Amino acid sequence: MSSFEQQTAGKAPFALPPLPYPDTALAPVISQNTLGFHHGKHHKAYVDNLNKMVPGTPFADQSLVDIIKNSAGKAEHAGIFNNAAQIWNHTFYWHSLKPNGGGKPTGAVAAKIDSDLGGYDKFKTDLAAAATGQFGSGWAWLVVSGGKLAITRTPNAETPLTKAGTTPLLTIDVWEHAYYLDFQNRRPDYTTALIEKLLNWDFANAQLASAK
Repeated sequence: MSSFEQQTAGKAPFALPPLPYPDTALAPVISQNTLGFHHGKHHKAYVDNLNKMVPGTPFADQSLVDIIKNSAGKAEHAGIFNNAAQIWNHTFYWHSLKPNGGGKPTGAVAAKIDSDLGGYDKFKTDLAAAATGQFGSGWAWLVVSGGKLAITRTPNAETPLTKAGTTPLLTIDVWEHAYYLDFQNRRPDYTTALIEKLLNWDFANAQLASAK
């Protein structure tokens, strides 16, 4: 089981997963200050909120992934879904990045980007467009669905995890708290910097392998 799977496999009470690298490791693209607030405040708040919400509910003994899938689309459980999904999304986001990452991928993902998405240059353009084109808060994703790669985006706490037959490979967080301290309103600059310097292709290849 990968470290990401271990961090998202447990049941309540949930704990804030540690970052997979030091909080200085993504600078200068993502500063220590941003990571401190984003991980230590925002991500932690979702964990704390979910731990208050699930006791005494049908979700009390469920894993994080099961809570997300079983609460999705149910208005009466919107609060539980939003906090659970944001825990998972953020943990996935941290693993989607790595120091000295980005650039052209290698391995199976590289071959599928060529065959399914028209090559790396088109992929970069389309992923950046998904991230910058998401109105308001949300996420841009590289996923595999039906055996083919696709680029998608979701609003707020929504996640491809709830789509049958879909496995997320990478994500870019475009909530303002992900980038505002470093980039202010320049979401396109943040997105481009992540793609070119931080995307974790090793993680994407591992996710792709797990989807087979």
